[in-house]
Amino acid sequence: QVQLLESGGGLVQAGGSLRLSCAASTRTFSSYAMAWFRQAPGKERDFVAATTWSGGSKYYPDSVKGRFTISRDNGNNMLYLQMNSLKPEDTAVYYCAASKTLTMATMRTTTNYDYWGQGTQVTVSS
Repeated sequence: QVQLLESGGGLVQAGGSLRLSCAASTRTFSSYAMAWFRQAPGKERDFVAATTWSGGSKYYPDSVKGRFTISRDNGNNMLYLQMNSLKPEDTAVYYCAASKTLTMATMRTTTNYDYWGQGTQVTVSS
């Protein structure tokens, strides 16, 4: 069982930055691929970023590529999402997720992930 706890959300003006953190309660954090998703009111939960077990490979959708950076610290069981040049359309609840598997075909789907945090709200004002 893996427990995930996000933090770092808040209210920021357009063009600003936020850094989200996700603390994992497992001794085998490095055996999980990790990802960030987000969900705006009335919309589906969307893929934001993913990273492999070592953090050596990272994946983003076009909507955040060049603005968001996913990273992990396996020694401290932490996952991060650095978000720069934020836009009002980035407003959502952000979730971290963990999976034993990560493939190009499934990494963007919520069903690929076994464990989820409770989410942290990010609000970007115009």
